[in-house]
Parts: sequence; structure tokens; C-alpha cells
Amino acid sequence: MPDWSTFLSAMTLAMVRVSAMVAFAPFFSSKALPLGAKAGFVGAVAFLLAPLVAALPHANATLDFSALIGELAVGLVYGISLALLNEMLIFAGQIVGLQFSFSLVNLLDPGSTIETPLMGELFQLMGTLVVMAAGLDRILLASMVRSFRAVPLGEFALQPASALAVVEAAAGLFLAALELAAPVLAATLLVEVAIALMGKLSPQLPVMSLSVPVKTLTGFAVLTGALALWPRFIETRFAGLLDMAERLITIAPHGVRG
Repeated sequence: MPDWSTFLSAMTLAMVRVSAMVAFAPFFSSKALPLGAKAGFVGAVAFLLAPLVAALPHANATLDFSALIGELAVGLVYGISLALLNEMLIFAGQIVGLQFSFSLVNLLDPGSTIETPLMGELFQLMGTLVVMAAGLDRILLASMVRSFRAVPLGEFALQPASALAVVEAAAGLFLAALELAAPVLAATLLVEVAIALMGKLSPQLPVMSLSVPVKTLTGFAVLTGALALWPRFIETRFAGLLDMAERLITIAPHGVRG
């Protein structure tokens, strides 16, 4: 059992790592969760982990600037990598909202304190529901706990290659958002083509007044049916982002303090 000085140092370093993840990761970063509850959760997790992580091999529970930056970097790698899932859902919602003619309907997002398109907010809420129902939040927390064995306290040095990998993953969220919105895009496109052909065959039909409601109703019907595919889609993307985060902290050199 480490002494109190080592215990408090290990608890502080563990708190920095966990709090950085909580600040950005899906579900944990939600503004719907009270700030006091988040602080209590981070403190409780750090208190429980401190005696364990301080006793791990190669752990260096010493409070200094480089150790704090290293623990902050580990948490940010986890948090920012998983935050791409929320950004993907918001972007997919923006695409679908444009097809539904909701491009001018915005809401104040409590998660980001900025105006967010209506469908983007809906997609984010449904994605959070899938994360909670599938237990992905617990998987993320378990991975964070395992990271203390893969990367002992005070032994992580963030490399430019890790930051570059996160930026490259951010570029891939556009393709993932298009994949998620593809059924609605295809259905609404077919409706537009069908209405255009009807307008050519019968110019007397009020095609302009029919286009928006028919396209919106068809899109909602297709979206409702596509929800059955959401759990597997989100779980796959979540697993990919979590694997990337684990790989980034594992391949970075340890024991380099600067």
C-alpha cells in the first residue's frame, strides 16, 4: 500500500486523465449531466484507482508539469477521438434536415451552447440513447481503466503523429455521416425525380406544392425503417474510434519526459 503522499499524487494524476476523457467523450460530456455529478464521479473513480495504479510496474506517481501534461494528453486522446462520433451524428442530421427542408429550423444545443439544426440534435439524442442502451459508456470507462496498465502514471509523451491520426480520423466522419444518411438521401432523390417526371407528363399538376410534403413524409418513413440499423452502425464506429484511441496511447513512446 503506497504512503499518503504517493496516494495523493497518484489520485491527482488519475483525476486529470479521467476528467479529460469526461470533458469530451459521448454521454459523459453531456450538459444534461450536472457539473457537480461529473466532478463527484471523476473524484470517486480517481480515489478508487489511486492505490491500484500507483502500485503498477513502471508507475511514476510524481507531481510535476510533464506528468500532468502526459495524463491530460491520454484523456484528451480518448475524449476527442470518441467525440468524433457525436460530430458524425450532427453532420448526418444536417444532411437529412436539408433533404427534409428543415435547413432554417435551428435549436440551441445545450451540449455545445450554439445553434444546431433540428435533425442534427435529433440524431445526436438518438445516438446517445444507443450508446447508453448498448453499454458503450461502460466499455469506454473500462478501456480508460485498462489504459493505466498500458500507459503507467507519468510515463506518456504525446507525439505529433498521434495528433495527426486524430485529424485524419476527423476527415473520415464526413464519409460516415453520408453512410448514415444514405437511405434518406436515396429515397428523397427518387421522390424528386418521380415528381419531376410527373410535372413533365402533366404540367397542370402542382408539383412545387407536392414536392416538399411528399419528400418529407417519404424521408421520415425511410428514416424510421433505417433506425433498426443504427445500433450496429454506431457500435461499429464507436469500436473503431476506441481502438484508434487505445492504439495511439500504446504506440507512443513511454518513459520520455520532457
